Amino acid sequence: MKGVYFLISTLAILASATFLVSASDPSPLQDFCVALNDTKSAVEAVFVNGKFCKDPKLANANDFFFSGLQNPRNTQNPLGSNVTAVNVDNLLGLNTLGISLARIDFAPNGLNPPHTHPRATEILVVLEGTLYVGFVTSNGDGNRLFTKVLNKGDVFVFPIGLIHFQLNVGHVNAVAFAGLSSQNPGVITIANAVFGSKPLINPDVLAKAFQVDNNVVDYLQKQFWYDNN
Repeated sequence: MKGVYFLISTLAILASATFLVSASDPSPLQDFCVALNDTKSAVEAVFVNGKFCKDPKLANANDFFFSGLQNPRNTQNPLGSNVTAVNVDNLLGLNTLGISLARIDFAPNGLNPPHTHPRATEILVVLEGTLYVGFVTSNGDGNRLFTKVLNKGDVFVFPIGLIHFQLNVGHVNAVAFAGLSSQNPGVITIANAVFGSKPLINPDVLAKAFQVDNNVVDYLQKQFWYDNN
């Protein structure tokens, strides 16, 4: 009898663990759930995973369509890069489907700065140019740095939630496309979040954390932290 109880307990723990470690958006329970940005229609909608859902009978092909990713983006900014995201905010048919896309344009020496996607793993493919890419593991893994130089046709994966970056190390423009395992992966750009938060983080906190003088923190907090998304 003790063996039966142990087996049942073990299965219960494994079932709970499987639920807790789900690494992507919840699976949909219907064919699709086209998001509604017009909350005035909410009385005729169902609220699913962050968005109201359009009546499936009113959905059409345009709800699942986005155009324009073939066009280069303007990279004349402090970072020399531009991210064009295709997620549930501009492709409403992605709601509940657990996937999104981004085009990243780089000028020579352009940088997509260290950032994280709190809700998604990212897989990146280089279409043009040469990129130096990498990610840093968590504290428990010793903050190890994994890097690679990617050329046209190369693919690299950035695990969910880890800090990562891409730098154009070529002498010409570069283009990459990224797939992400969430309809709304989110972006936290490290420098912007730490030194450009609203309101600003107490300088004493940052001076202690980065082990620098308060004047350095004050200087960094006065910079304009550009958002390339």
